[in-house]
Order: sequence, then structure tokens, then C-alpha cells
Amino acid sequence: MARIAWIDDNDATGDLADLYRELKQTSARGNVPDILRTMSLRPDFLRAIDQASRLHFTDGALSRAEHEMIASYVSALNRCHY
Repeated sequence: MARIAWIDDNDATGDLADLYRELKQTSARGNVPDILRTMSLRPDFLRAIDQASRLHFTDGALSRAEHEMIASYVSALNRCHY
């Protein structure tokens, strides 16, 4: 059970339901990652974080794979499963 309250798919309405649909369409797994669900009580913030994340993980000086590798390494150092 999560310690942070969030809104499940079936309970999402309005802007959040629309955002969940968008996130599922663009997700490789077809779901809303739990790390993003933690922001579901603030759909405006969730959308901003999603947009920033997309910008961050686009190819530039580093490829998406390199970004992911660094994020995974830092998560491992912090013993965070995300």
C-alpha cells in the first residue's frame, strides 16, 4: 500500500482522466507509472512534471538511453526502486 494518496484510474475525472489517458497512450507499458500517480491530487502539477520529464529525456547532449542509465544508477545509489 502506498503511503502517498493518489487517484486510481477508475476514480479519475475531468482533467485528470484526460491526462491519465494521454499518459497511457505515450507510455511504453500502456499505464500510468506510480511515480506520476503520486501527483494525481494536483493534475496541473502532474502535467508540468510530465512535460518537463519529456523534455529532459529527449535526445540532446545525451541520448534517452544515457539519461535512463544515469537515473537508474542514481536510484540504485539511493536504494530507490524507481
